[in-house]
Amino acid sequence: MNPCKIVLADDHTLVRAGIRSLLNTIAGVEVVGEANNGRQALGLTKAHQPDIVILDVSMPDLDGLEAAGQIHQDFPHTRVIILSMHASADFVVRALQFGVAGYLLKDAAAGELETAIHAALRGEVYLSPQISKQVVDGYVNRGREINQTASSLTPRQREILRFIASGTNTKTIASWLNLSVKTVESHRAELMRRLNIRDIPSLVKYALREGIISIDG
Repeated sequence: MNPCKIVLADDHTLVRAGIRSLLNTIAGVEVVGEANNGRQALGLTKAHQPDIVILDVSMPDLDGLEAAGQIHQDFPHTRVIILSMHASADFVVRALQFGVAGYLLKDAAAGELETAIHAALRGEVYLSPQISKQVVDGYVNRGREINQTASSLTPRQREILRFIASGTNTKTIASWLNLSVKTVESHRAELMRRLNIRDIPSLVKYALREGIISIDG
């Protein structure tokens, strides 16, 4: 089995060394590149086509969230995990909107990083337990006005919703499910109609609230 290739980006050399040391203890993981800013992370992603990129939020040249959005757009098979000091729900929501597969706090337990990596490889979204409750509670409170029930979706629509909410683009979903792009777009339009949802961030909120994507790995 091929190792999980990881690119690591943090502008603090000692922090980056500590994270790399931790990654080296995880079986089946290989760090193929290190960057000290978001622009370098993009270059290494293009060069190595890693399975996962781990990004700090606050970095020079291009911050982690902007880099995450660019990676999500240009390299849809690469999953992004954010490692940050910021526990604010606003940061987490922005990260989810940029298509990240995980959001960990820098003071998280060491085992969380491995959990987040495995969740990302399964196509799930992982949030540190310290932040997941407040974020999901916010989603629930803001989403009560939406007239929606999970039971109104077909199994195929739930499957496509899980992919969309996890940040997978339409072309990739079509390839994985052996469907045409047009069919995936039709399913997406119908599930959004049934849920009375008009944008992707709201679909992510719905999927989190209904447990369609994971928040705890």
